[in-house]
Amino acid sequence: MGPESEREKGPRGTLIIVGGGFSGTLAALLAHRRGAFDVVLVEREAQAGLGLAYGACDAHHVLNVPVVRMELGLEPSFATWLQASGVDLEAALAEAGGDLSQAFVPRALFGAYVATQWEAALAEAQNAGAPRLRRVRGAVVEVRAQPMPGVVLADGRRLTGTHVLLATGNLPPKPPRCADAAFYDTPRFIPDPWARGALTALPPDATVLLIGSGLTLVDVALKLAAAGHRGPLVAVSRHGLLPQVHAAGGRFAAFLSPALAPTPRAGLRAIRQAVARAAAEGIPWQRVMDAVRPAIATIWSHWTQPEKARFLRHARTYWDVHRHRMAPRVADRLQALIGSGQLRVVAGRITGYRAGTDGVSITLRHRGGGHDRSHDRGHEEVRAAAVINCTGPRSDFATLGLPPFAALRDAGHIVPDALGLGLETRGCALVDRYGAASSWLHAVGPLTRPAWWEITAVPEIAAQIHRLVEDLADGTLSAPGVPADLLVDFVNLGAGI
Repeated sequence: MGPESEREKGPRGTLIIVGGGFSGTLAALLAHRRGAFDVVLVEREAQAGLGLAYGACDAHHVLNVPVVRMELGLEPSFATWLQASGVDLEAALAEAGGDLSQAFVPRALFGAYVATQWEAALAEAQNAGAPRLRRVRGAVVEVRAQPMPGVVLADGRRLTGTHVLLATGNLPPKPPRCADAAFYDTPRFIPDPWARGALTALPPDATVLLIGSGLTLVDVALKLAAAGHRGPLVAVSRHGLLPQVHAAGGRFAAFLSPALAPTPRAGLRAIRQAVARAAAEGIPWQRVMDAVRPAIATIWSHWTQPEKARFLRHARTYWDVHRHRMAPRVADRLQALIGSGQLRVVAGRITGYRAGTDGVSITLRHRGGGHDRSHDRGHEEVRAAAVINCTGPRSDFATLGLPPFAALRDAGHIVPDALGLGLETRGCALVDRYGAASSWLHAVGPLTRPAWWEITAVPEIAAQIHRLVEDLADGTLSAPGVPADLLVDFVNLGAGI
């Protein structure tokens, strides 16, 4: 067989994993540990285990959840590894009252932990003489079902096996619709703030407009400030709401179920009632949200599509700012930017752009609310050197032309969901155009949001991957990794309530 075709077939089956960030690397480690597959991890970047979330971050970027919620069921644990690493955790420990399990540590440390686990497993496999785990560096441009499941790389290499797992993580953001969308083709628009070198050319004293006010905005604003940017930062989003802040202390028992939340309205009412009970007992509302997390996928799967659409239209923003929170010292730095006047957050939308040789003029229509009420329900012109897209990852696979998804969609192997959240799955098995769950093609992480909804954070993704690996190894493919199973796995991993 020629060098352009490498056959990856073992007696136990071969799992080809597309994407070597956190999700793909964890799946490779667990599948290798389970021993049911030869495992091939395909990643285009030099280092596996980091991905965008833990590879494109600076020292001041910290995790959005404490150490205890970042445990993966691996040995050594993340906490044990941190203790032995010798890294400076003084600020994180001081914020957590000396309790490492509740500390918000730098994000890069978690990436280093996963990468270390990968390198150790890879070295052990290679030393065994007949490696059952290996890494291939390259970009997957095509996923094929015939004659055997496999992938084609950009350089022409072909890998074949018995199963393919898509673990590509979050996609770059999509710019919001606007009448003057031609501006997005100009150099003054930065479509992806995490792209290599995206922010390096900004003049330090220039005004910059940022689209979005979620956690991406928080990261980018702090990154610019840490790099010495002194100019005004204007963030605009529909509601102008910033993420809430984590709080320590207290405990609240799991309480939410499909019976209590048959509709979004009923579910939110139950959560508000629980928050009131918690407040009466001196328990922070954050513990109520933590108690809800393990049940989210099950409840989401019981809602009808119109109910899901109503939730997304009316409650998603408020859910996100309470569910996806900032570490206290991150919130302090962000509030310092707001307090100094360097950063202001506008509730409204962009109605037009006029690009010129020395900048771009952006027309904002205010809706009231947010942090800046000086132009309530009016208009404002902002003159900026650049516009940065901080709207978060895109998920509209119906129109996406990115390989390998476009070809899989056109061939009918994958189906984008009607709400634009990701790909249709049954558990983690991708559903084809005929409504059948695949026996060979699977996905984990944000790709599976239509079935799971909250599947972007490490605790949920880790639980999902643990269950999928066990199901694949046991051959129970009829309903791999069903959302209702997430509660047990989530708690067993130490990320529970």
